[in-house]
Amino acid sequence: MTDPNVSPRQATGRREGAVILLGSSLTIVGSVMVAPILPKLFAEFGPVEPKAQLLVPLAITGPALAIALCAPLAGWLADRFGRKNLLILATLLYALLGATPALLNDLTAIVGVRLLFGCAEAAIMTCCATLIADYWKGEERLKYVNYQVVTIGVMGALFFVVGGVLGEHSWRSPFYLYLLPLLLIPAMLKVLWEPVRHTPGPAQEFPLGRVNKVALLVGYLLIFSGMVLGFIVTVQTPILLVGLGITSSTLIGMAAGFGLLSTLMGSLFWPLMRRLLGTSGCNALLLSLIALGLWLLANAQSYNTVLLGVFIHGIGVGMLVPNAMAPVMNALTPRTLGRGMGGFTASLYIGQFASPLVVAAVIAALGTDVRGAISALALASLGGACLWLLARLRASRSAPSTPTSAT
Repeated sequence: MTDPNVSPRQATGRREGAVILLGSSLTIVGSVMVAPILPKLFAEFGPVEPKAQLLVPLAITGPALAIALCAPLAGWLADRFGRKNLLILATLLYALLGATPALLNDLTAIVGVRLLFGCAEAAIMTCCATLIADYWKGEERLKYVNYQVVTIGVMGALFFVVGGVLGEHSWRSPFYLYLLPLLLIPAMLKVLWEPVRHTPGPAQEFPLGRVNKVALLVGYLLIFSGMVLGFIVTVQTPILLVGLGITSSTLIGMAAGFGLLSTLMGSLFWPLMRRLLGTSGCNALLLSLIALGLWLLANAQSYNTVLLGVFIHGIGVGMLVPNAMAPVMNALTPRTLGRGMGGFTASLYIGQFASPLVVAAVIAALGTDVRGAISALALASLGGACLWLLARLRASRSAPSTPTSAT
């Protein structure tokens, strides 16, 4: 797909890639760095704030909801005013808003600032993904999509530990680390470049190439449903472990860390799986792994079985984001990349936000418990895997000479 309103691309190399990958990692850092201080926030504000039971969790999870709501707007702004300038502004706001809670003594104000912080995260996520699509094509684009997911996983694990260590001293300490991205802004100014866009004349009202709306909607649905299934482990595993009599915060934390590690492994496996199975075949595989992991989790009677389920599930989730993101990028024209990737980001975070609501709805509809709901959703994931397998087989029969990576 070509767009006459976008000038030829400059030569793009590792420097641009490094800056974009570091920018992308800010989004995971925004959530994991403050998660370990949740008990300290309760201890600080619980005795003086009647709504602490509602507001403290919202201070941690609120940015995710803000990302879901603001990502489409961020995408429109990126298409209208440019990716680079919006990314730099959002990074500046990320640093300032991220550190502000350390100076506040009112829980309601902290929640408000965290919601604004989520808006900055939405712009960063959307701009970084859009710049990847702007700068690279074909296999190079897929490579940087995967690098992005891997970098986010590594930085998430690192800053989860860092946030926990700093939080031992004071709940305010981790927030000061949000000032670190200020060091990234000079590199963004120097290294990144904005594709030059010309105002279309009357004969160029519509650019060459059209958005593949079917592929776009399928990608949105895949990432939404995948996040609903993927976030089950994050939210429900501690509940299931307590039900097994495992109340040690260390063991529960180890299970969460194990899931994060397996997600990273899935991201590393994804390029090979995509080459061997194609996009549809890889979707069938990852949904099957998610289904198996959820089934093991729902039926686990020991801590080791829980860990096995979390591990298998994490590998599937690790392949999900790059395998859903790449077709969405390819479905868009250069002039719609920002809006399209904004929609992708919104679908991802709405799926995370909806996950516990979906589990609750299944419990109510089936009259079952958490284990029964997770088992039902495991079957739904397996059904999705079968549909993608049928799509893969159908495409192979209709175009036997097409390389697997294209399907």
